[in-house]
Amino acid sequence: MRKKLFSLFIVAILCATALTFTGCGSASSDTIKIGALGPYSGDTAQYGTATRDGIQLAVDEINDAGGINGQQVELITYDTKGDSTEAVNAYNRLRDQDGVVAIVGSVLSAESLAIKDLAKADNMPIVTPTSTAADVTIDADNSFRVCYLDEMQGKAAANFATMSTDEKGLGATTAVVLECSGNAYSEGLSEAFSKQFEANGGQILDTESYAAQDKDFSAQLTKLKSMNADVLYIPDYYSVVGPILQKAKEIGITATCLGGDGWDSVQEEYADAAEGEYFANHYAADSPSEVVQNFIKTYTDTYDQAPNSFAALGYDSMNVMKSAIEKAGSTDADAIIEALGDSEFDGVTGSFTFDENGDPSGKEITIIKIVNGALTYQTTVSSN
Repeated sequence: MRKKLFSLFIVAILCATALTFTGCGSASSDTIKIGALGPYSGDTAQYGTATRDGIQLAVDEINDAGGINGQQVELITYDTKGDSTEAVNAYNRLRDQDGVVAIVGSVLSAESLAIKDLAKADNMPIVTPTSTAADVTIDADNSFRVCYLDEMQGKAAANFATMSTDEKGLGATTAVVLECSGNAYSEGLSEAFSKQFEANGGQILDTESYAAQDKDFSAQLTKLKSMNADVLYIPDYYSVVGPILQKAKEIGITATCLGGDGWDSVQEEYADAAEGEYFANHYAADSPSEVVQNFIKTYTDTYDQAPNSFAALGYDSMNVMKSAIEKAGSTDADAIIEALGDSEFDGVTGSFTFDENGDPSGKEITIIKIVNGALTYQTTVSSN
């Protein structure tokens, strides 16, 4: 018994000594642990995997260039499956099990909102690449985002719809809206679009809704068809928008269809239905920008597929975090958060600073047209 007690005492002394030198929960002296979480499986997996691959590409480039302040970056990722509870579980693992010093994520707004209060209480530095809901960064000094907000892209879509054709707009005077009831993303875009469209002198003839689990949109689309509107605004994700566009074509809707960044990737499975339609996005792959083209080439060479806007936002977000940690000179949370707030960034998805809420300031919004199954640049629009 004495030997056992003595052994336990020695183990305790050794553990205490180790903690003295390493610090409880701290990152290894050789690596900087950064977490990422998003839907890598399920209906929105294209968003999550593209964002993760963009983040990983940035991490690989950072490590190849010597890391951050001489330390290599270790990226730790978890699949949220598009579920808020899974997002909370993933966040807890990143914090408690993995000891990350910062997080680049999450992807969906609902996931980011689910972990918001936890991250705020922990003072965890967070940069979300793609969560566009306004509340994600409100009253959360630790949280920032690289993407623009739902309100901004909803307004931009309305501005594009009412712009004259000479200005590369649609010259629309009437519109109808089909939104997903209870979906914060869809309802946020719908509200912003409708308000701005009418502020521009246009008229919203009708707004119809459907439930998230709905698969048949015939009744809503048939009613909207009877309005003979110039524009049909459909704010939702590509996996839902695709079947809606198919049904709209099938029943003979002639209105020009328009949407938000959630449409990105719709052309991969629904090219015929999406042909000739438009959506607001974060960048254009056919931009002549050297920064954009270098990113596209490297990403395509690495993953054997072209990047979508989620990949570009993931790439930019990781580089924003890298710059902040470099500027902070440490992995101290307060120092990283302060450095993020002072960021001036020029990336694939544009140039911007962060405003008092941690949202990107100065970004313009790209309008994409789907032509022969490819995303082509139409114009750049203000969200004012």
